[in-house]
Amino acid sequence: MPALIDTFGRRIDYVRLSVTDRCDLRCTYCLPQGFKGFEEHAHWLSFDEIERVLRAFGELGVARVRITGGEPLLRKNLTQLAARLSALPGIEDLSLSTNATQLPRHAHALRQAGVTRINVSLDSLDPQRFHEITGGRLQDVLDGLMAAKDAGLHPVKINMVVMRGVNDDEIEAMVEFCRMHDFTLRLIETMPMGNTGRAATDHYLDLQDVKKRLEQKYELIPSVMPGGGPARYVQVAGTDLRIGFITPISQHFCATCNRVRLSVDGTLYLCLGQEDKLELRPLLRGGISDTELKHAIVSAIARKPERHEFREKPGQIIRFMSMTGG
Repeated sequence: MPALIDTFGRRIDYVRLSVTDRCDLRCTYCLPQGFKGFEEHAHWLSFDEIERVLRAFGELGVARVRITGGEPLLRKNLTQLAARLSALPGIEDLSLSTNATQLPRHAHALRQAGVTRINVSLDSLDPQRFHEITGGRLQDVLDGLMAAKDAGLHPVKINMVVMRGVNDDEIEAMVEFCRMHDFTLRLIETMPMGNTGRAATDHYLDLQDVKKRLEQKYELIPSVMPGGGPARYVQVAGTDLRIGFITPISQHFCATCNRVRLSVDGTLYLCLGQEDKLELRPLLRGGISDTELKHAIVSAIARKPERHEFREKPGQIIRFMSMTGG
């Protein structure tokens, strides 16, 4: 069985696994207020089906898996799934993306299950502004972050979607917050995913400009971080703080894309910004063999697009980010 190398020579070794499209927050750029169009539970992949798919990916050379949502910790017994995935042959790195509201109850169990590091969405340190962006309580996230530290999850990466006129005045404060708590900061440009994402691009801010702004205050040294994601990192001289810049619009990273996304309903999305996909649920429930499953995955990877077209066709993707998986 060939390794997962697409037609552009990129090796696919990273799967982002969405276990739910539900979330207990309503970030303005992700899910609209009052949204009800969630996937039916009967269409969710079961833990057995997820394990089977990820076992196939592991046998095809995938070494990294990130559990995402929606908010993945809303999925019942998620730590049990994490333990099953971390035990799969070939899976060397199991991580989690979360909004942290549920971490006080789950952080230690996640660590014991094999999750080593987490990414936490946090766009503001101001309680009122945080509520305006997410509909939630900032203190819940801060409590979750402290629980993650206590559990020994490391590194903890803070994902801040930078929005002009919304939270761009807080970037330096977030830098200091992350330095104080030994977190890594990742700044992210808004992306036109669904109507909410397109609305957020009205507040788009080029992170190249943000980097120049930070260079006026800090000495930034090129650096790297573990993981298979797209961030370009710098280190603040004289500290352990690393800052990552995720720039899908101003400086896309498609040439080095190494990932695919598996949504909660079993849809394998080959590109975040295109509609190319493989529906795995009908195959799994139709009796496909393990060998046939791997062949189907290999064939899908051969159709992976060269790049997204967020800048050229911002209205192309109508699905929300929570539907695709973070």
